[in-house]
Amino acid sequence: MLHRPIYMDCNATTPLDERVLAAMLPYFTEHFGNPASTTHAYGWAAAAAVARSREILAAAIHASPDEIIFTSGATEANNLAIKGVAEAYFAKGRHLITLQTEHSAVLDPYEYLRSLGFEITLLPVQADGLVDLPTLEQAIRPDTILVSVMAANNEIGVLQPLAAIGALCHRHQVLFHTDAAQAIAKIPLDVQAMQIDLMSLTAHKVYGPKGIGALYVRRRNPRVQLAAQLHGGGHERGWRSGTLPTPQIVGLAKAVELGLAELESEAQRLEGLRDQLWRSLQVLDGLYLNGHPLQRLPGNLNFSIAGVDGQALLLGLQPLVAVSSGAACSSAKIAPSHVLKALGHSDELAYASLRLGLGRFNTQEEIDQVAQAIVATVQSLQRLPDTVNINPAMNAASTLL
Repeated sequence: MLHRPIYMDCNATTPLDERVLAAMLPYFTEHFGNPASTTHAYGWAAAAAVARSREILAAAIHASPDEIIFTSGATEANNLAIKGVAEAYFAKGRHLITLQTEHSAVLDPYEYLRSLGFEITLLPVQADGLVDLPTLEQAIRPDTILVSVMAANNEIGVLQPLAAIGALCHRHQVLFHTDAAQAIAKIPLDVQAMQIDLMSLTAHKVYGPKGIGALYVRRRNPRVQLAAQLHGGGHERGWRSGTLPTPQIVGLAKAVELGLAELESEAQRLEGLRDQLWRSLQVLDGLYLNGHPLQRLPGNLNFSIAGVDGQALLLGLQPLVAVSSGAACSSAKIAPSHVLKALGHSDELAYASLRLGLGRFNTQEEIDQVAQAIVATVQSLQRLPDTVNINPAMNAASTLL
């Protein structure tokens, strides 16, 4: 009998929680109406479910329901936020700031805007992945209209100081957008306390369905303006046209609701499993933690092993565990992770990395099995005659986590 690999790639996506599926099912069958159909009970039931979901999401981030715009996911939310602000505030300024370590769903819209004549500043990060606040402040100009900094990095799990960034941006009257796809229902988020103007969310990183997300858009102090990127029907206050997918919206809200209810206990459990896994790897030479040792998502562990090829390590682990490498694959061309390169890593060290995303359904037994498999596979690779010599100076494990 074939056994499926242990899944530890929850930064890529998460399995759908059965409780979320149960909440969604009635809206595929019994309550299948279009929320925009205002003349009969089928539409009323769907509209009520959408309204309740909007309330749940707003409460989760301390916003108002009318500040939540549903999208197809965080990628669309990022595009709407970035391009929408650029177009709406074109007369005020044409300068935008973000970090080199952002997700491509932020970096690519920024590059698109550069091609249209906007000026883009891609700020470096410190060696631990955190933004340097004085450097960010120095980069702000009179014509700066937007700063975009993700809440939690999708590769190294680093948590940026959102409240400090928000205060800095508001002090300079610049809008602040954060991609919180990896953060929602995993860490506390408060758009008021953190002075966040736009926030992108998605469901599939938090045990919800794929294909649904949301964008928070501040309505007061300041009232944020956007230019729509999808036209046709005037849904979502005219900012995002298209028939609302009621089942997915219900699933997004349920996933966030469950995540918030279990946030503290689950964070503590994941931190314990992650730290135990990290301690089990200390027998390896050349071990190097990527990202801040403490300011990171509870379930994220990203590390490099000097002298070990990351792809060979992935292949060796493949039958037992599903994880990902720090290398990003695009158009069948493998390149070193731009995030790890931004930390100052060489191509060699960036290639020699693994990203483990622990999640809700991982167990203590699985942690033990994965740790044993990584140690055995790495030591086997290190014994190969053509393996690059390990540099003991790379072993910073004793000071991390």
